[in-house]
Amino acid sequence: MNKRKYIFAAVAVFCVMSAGAASAQSTANLAVSADVSTVCNFTTTPLAFGEMALTGATPGTATISITCTGGGAYTVGLGNGLHNVAAQRNLVSGANILAYDMFQDPARGTRWGDAGAGLVSGTGNAAQQNLTVYGSITTGQALVADNGTPYTDTILVTLTY
Repeated sequence: MNKRKYIFAAVAVFCVMSAGAASAQSTANLAVSADVSTVCNFTTTPLAFGEMALTGATPGTATISITCTGGGAYTVGLGNGLHNVAAQRNLVSGANILAYDMFQDPARGTRWGDAGAGLVSGTGNAAQQNLTVYGSITTGQALVADNGTPYTDTILVTLTY
């Protein structure tokens, strides 16, 4: 029996020593961080006036769809176009010209330009935001048929963020 006691005691000591060695540990902190910068992108739809009205202004609309990271401030400016004369936007078909303009509001009272009060401002919310461009071809112009060559212009849209 003494032999059994010694063997049992030896096994117990071995188990305690092994368990102590396996349970040692050390800890440290791991720093985690992220930077979120303002990032934006946008798309546009055309401003197509369609068939001109013989009387009254001819209205049209286009959409600028903007997506910016949440909290990111932005402004949108519209240039004067390829065919402007003294900041008057013009559609051109050959030698024929039709004056038009683009506005920030449905009443077409605030011109949408590329500086100062002409800019449209917003704040991103990480979802698409749609801005409507309200266009109008003014009345009182001599209407000349385009003879198969549509009246066109190109506007530079500038998104600043």
